[in-house]
Amino acid sequence: MHPATEADEISAIAFGFMGSKALFVALDLGVFTKLAGGSATAEEMAQATGIHRDRAETLLTALTGLGLLTVKAGRFANSPAADSFLVKGAKYDFGDYLRLQVGRQMYGLLDQLDAAVQGEMTEGATASYEQWFSDPDQARLYSESQHAGSLGPARQLAKKVDLSGARRLLDVGGGTGAFAITLCRAFPELTATVVEFPNVATLGRKYVEEAGLSDRITYVEGNALSTDWPEGQDTVLMSYLFSGVPGDAHTDLIADARAALAPGGQVVIHDFMVEADRSGPELAALWQLQHTAFTPEARSVDTGTLAEELTQGGFEKVDIVEMIPQMTKVAVGRRAA
Repeated sequence: MHPATEADEISAIAFGFMGSKALFVALDLGVFTKLAGGSATAEEMAQATGIHRDRAETLLTALTGLGLLTVKAGRFANSPAADSFLVKGAKYDFGDYLRLQVGRQMYGLLDQLDAAVQGEMTEGATASYEQWFSDPDQARLYSESQHAGSLGPARQLAKKVDLSGARRLLDVGGGTGAFAITLCRAFPELTATVVEFPNVATLGRKYVEEAGLSDRITYVEGNALSTDWPEGQDTVLMSYLFSGVPGDAHTDLIADARAALAPGGQVVIHDFMVEADRSGPELAALWQLQHTAFTPEARSVDTGTLAEELTQGGFEKVDIVEMIPQMTKVAVGRRAA
């Protein structure tokens, strides 16, 4: 590769944080929603968002450079991806997840990344989800945005994993129940139990009630790493759990899943995963790194190691497939007799 090209790539990486901030600002202003189904000039967007015309044009130009918008004859419009994922109310909308959880919570915690990587976290720094979610306001902001961001993956999971023969689902670290609700809707015979921190469980029960599923979805309050899991389950689901706990806990989680499953039951692990040779994908690797900022003992999950751990933990027919392109995968294993 030519040195100049390499320098361009390094510059793009170094200034990627600016692109993130541009996205967060645009979401706060509702730029993509205001452009849905049409186009607008900088002057029109300035009026729609209530900001100065020059600042509107600068922001729109930056978003165009990022590929989130297009421009033709001075009129800006959403890219297809922005229309699908960043417009309020769109089928695959996860703008609130990015705007609230990533923009207002995780992004700020990245200031801890240097200290976390070097093992020099200061007293009082956020160092675990349990500590983070002990604050009801932080738990609410995170959980409500996560709920919105999990509905799309939950629909995908319902298509990728056959639960038609399952009757009891244990959703460990299941948040506000986005996966449990979606799966119970997709499989009418399914009931679910969600293990989650108390402040999150309180919020989750409201989502379950609104979905009309209070008779089929219940909560067990507590830390998934120390709370007893109900046994006799047909499926144990752990979504985004492995990336949010110390790496040394993975073996115990797999053992707990096997103990909770009935013979022939299946474990389903959905998370940010990189390839076995750790060559990527880039997005999954970066998401794993940002978890280190507030879970300093978190471990980067790769497909090869996870498959081996599941096999050694008493699971067979382990299969790992892509879920969210370039970001997450889902591993499925059947409890061996």
